[in-house]
Amino acid sequence: MTVVHETAIVHDGAELDKDVEIGPFSIVSSETKVGAGTKIGARVTFEGEVIVGKNNEIQNGAVLGTPPQDWSYEGNDTGVKIGDDNILREFITINRATESGSYTTVGNDNMIMAYSHIAHDCSVGNNNALANGVTLAGHVEVQDHVMMGGLTPVHQFVKIGSHTMVGGLSRLNKDVPPYIRISGNPAKVYDLNSIGLRRHGISGADRRLLKRAVRIIFHSDLNTSQALDKIETEMETNPHLEILINFIRNSERGIHK
Repeated sequence: MTVVHETAIVHDGAELDKDVEIGPFSIVSSETKVGAGTKIGARVTFEGEVIVGKNNEIQNGAVLGTPPQDWSYEGNDTGVKIGDDNILREFITINRATESGSYTTVGNDNMIMAYSHIAHDCSVGNNNALANGVTLAGHVEVQDHVMMGGLTPVHQFVKIGSHTMVGGLSRLNKDVPPYIRISGNPAKVYDLNSIGLRRHGISGADRRLLKRAVRIIFHSDLNTSQALDKIETEMETNPHLEILINFIRNSERGIHK
């Protein structure tokens, strides 16, 4: 049974599926859709079009769907989409997108910890953890299985590859390739994220190949193009290596090294 606290404001037109809970003093816009089993705490605000999937937990003071902090925004019809099974902690903010018909998106099974900010047009994939105070500027892409330490700012248009571990207080102004550990201000790559890869079922043989590739790219005297050419000519073909190489070759901002 859906339960709405008597002090909450749910505007006409909002769509609440079964077993939704809305806590005291929360405000739900007329364009909001909330999936079954989602629990919304106290003083949560949904503004504009916010589409929330199933079994999410949205805690005290979170604000979703407010206008983008973008000079070019002219009141276009945009929104926020949240998938299933996410935990959105206290006082996070997620802005809606800028261009008409577009969305800021968060996938499934993520934990976005307190005071984090996801700006307009960001894309956060699945199974990620953003620790307290992570700040994503506009158009940032976070892929899957990324762990980000607290108080980390990310420059607009940066892409962070899957299975990456980012240390707290890191400043990211270039793309972060998948599979690596990175930390610092300015941020630098340390090594393969071996523990994370093992936990997510990537085999020992694949990890050894990736470790060799990471050392060629980030810890040799070769420039990036030379390192990638060496990997492609001297190492066996591997799906994870292809993901790593393609990410780096397609980077528009350049990568942290």
